[in-house]
Amino acid sequence: MKVALIVAMDLERGIGKNNDLMWHLPADMKFFKETTVGHIVVMGRKNWDSIPLRYRPLSDRENVILTRNKTFNAEDAIVLHNLNEVWEKYQNEEEKTIFIIGGGEIYKQALESNLITEMYITHVNKSYDAETFFPEFDLSQWKVEVIQMHEKDAKHETEFQVNKYTRN
Repeated sequence: MKVALIVAMDLERGIGKNNDLMWHLPADMKFFKETTVGHIVVMGRKNWDSIPLRYRPLSDRENVILTRNKTFNAEDAIVLHNLNEVWEKYQNEEEKTIFIIGGGEIYKQALESNLITEMYITHVNKSYDAETFFPEFDLSQWKVEVIQMHEKDAKHETEFQVNKYTRN
């Protein structure tokens, strides 16, 4: 079982506001899709709700929604109630990566589990007055590699950089 995490955050670690993305960065969305297609994406229920209906479930990926609500149901998605259930369900998975895709509380729990071996973090070079944040982590435990840089242009309101973090 391989567990990774993928997130985009602003200069203040902000990842969301009003249960929505705060920026429009098509190249980063393309990177997210290319990285997660064919794999398992695990998200909180609010994150699921924030995905526009026409994109739900995220195509060509196994969608897993975490919620404490035992009666919650989502078409074409697997509903589980905590990360331990995810680890149990996929403990023998060897082909696909489990990608934690948010939100804030799910990221925090996943990092605390110490099962994350890779993180793909898009660093957006702007502040957005977020209300949800990516948790702090000990950078000394990770090797960092820049895998993509993108300048501000007609389709991208600000520059950003995608880093891959691999656990030491």
